[in-house]
Amino acid sequence: MARIMFQGTGSSVGKSILVTALCRILKQDGYKVVPFKSQNMSLNSYITLDGKEMGRAQVLQAYACGMEPEAFMNPILLKPTGDKNCQVIVNGKVHCNCTAMEYHKMKPQFSKMLKEQFEEMEKEYDVVVMEGAGSPAEINLRDNDIVNMGMAELVDAPVLLIGDIDKGGVFASLAGTMVLFNEEEKKRVKGTIINKFRGDVEILKPGLTMLEDIIKVPTLGVVPYFRLALEDEDGAVKLNKKVTAPIDIAAIRLPHVSNFTDLDALKIEEDVSVRFVEGPEEFGEPDLVVILGSKNTIEDLNVIRESGLEHKIKAYGDNDGMLIGICGGYQMLGKTLKDPYHTESSIEEIEGMGLLDIETVFEKEKVTTRVKASNKDSYSSNSIFNGFKGEVYGYEIHMGICNYGKEATPLFNIYERNGLSTECGDGAINSKGNIMGTYIHGIFDGVSFRENLVNILRVNKGIEPKKSEIYENIRERELDKLADLVRSSLDMDKVYEIIEQSKK
Repeated sequence: MARIMFQGTGSSVGKSILVTALCRILKQDGYKVVPFKSQNMSLNSYITLDGKEMGRAQVLQAYACGMEPEAFMNPILLKPTGDKNCQVIVNGKVHCNCTAMEYHKMKPQFSKMLKEQFEEMEKEYDVVVMEGAGSPAEINLRDNDIVNMGMAELVDAPVLLIGDIDKGGVFASLAGTMVLFNEEEKKRVKGTIINKFRGDVEILKPGLTMLEDIIKVPTLGVVPYFRLALEDEDGAVKLNKKVTAPIDIAAIRLPHVSNFTDLDALKIEEDVSVRFVEGPEEFGEPDLVVILGSKNTIEDLNVIRESGLEHKIKAYGDNDGMLIGICGGYQMLGKTLKDPYHTESSIEEIEGMGLLDIETVFEKEKVTTRVKASNKDSYSSNSIFNGFKGEVYGYEIHMGICNYGKEATPLFNIYERNGLSTECGDGAINSKGNIMGTYIHGIFDGVSFRENLVNILRVNKGIEPKKSEIYENIRERELDKLADLVRSSLDMDKVYEIIEQSKK
């Protein structure tokens, strides 16, 4: 089996998206290819068909390979819960909660597991496309490294080093990274890639020649800056871009926001703009407000409260504004949040916004399930979903369990969990029908729910209803565009030569 690894001079230089591109290129060329990132740090996670949790970057990479995502593609997922603490997910299940120093001491025990998992992939696939994390030149973390050069050495993988020219200083960052490598690590780097270039490549060529002379490593290509309708780990940053459209959707920016990819399908809708809101002065007059999930719901609720945003949100809901809370956002909309086991916070109980008649209790065990649900048989006549018929699907990732009060009405009926039949309610909707919450991530991905919701917003603005496109079809089309762009930007003959030479 062959292998190749993408590392970068820092975070957000484009490792994930270039791994995605190469995965799709190899699939197009007939290879059985699989992505692999030994350790990922992200609050943006996904639940597999068998109920395991993994980072979303590898989910898109799996789709690029034409595969269903599986947890072995991202065996270690770190989910920060505070400045110094994180939840450690191993092979899709919660392993522990610990400090950064405690995790650093654990890493040697994971090396054997990672090596064994890689050896299993060798039996099944033609090529493994690997991704590093952050910068491989963090020399204080070299000992016990299991995600950058340490992982490359563990499985003897060649490395392509990516630099981001859009940030500035790309030549210094590439050369500086090479300087900080030891001799064995330098030998492992087979090429560099300049990413996110804007302008005429001819102007860049003298610098490329000088860089090659300095580091003695060839440049394999210059990838232009591009914008495609594909999720990535920087999706939250993209939402800050000002886009003018008739329908204004405001997403509340939480310090510990998770699964911001829940908004991706809305962003591709015609007539719709999606923006993040941090303070009351940015709230404006949105047509829909979404409160996303959080890895620390109680702390983030306090931030909203102290900033003055809670007052804006409650007034908006009381004045018939359309408000949707997902997971942690759903919990915040309730009357009370209790954390008796200190699962998320040192605070044992806090008052919620009181917009839904529910109480949340944080438990010790995490719920991680794939679900299918349908709308209720009927909603109130003034509900935005009155007359809506359709199915929603997605996944649940939560520690909290909601108890319904007398005025609470479930939003959806769940009929399948992790492939097994069931029957239970999900979420809640108020009597007016304008405020609702759900535990289901990915509800906007489904075309029927999204089309119904956006068309309600269109009608409210005097815009004709439109048909929505199936999100998966858009994703496949954009993955092919990505592959075409990267294929034309890199010396693919050299890339294939490096892959071929890596075979074991």
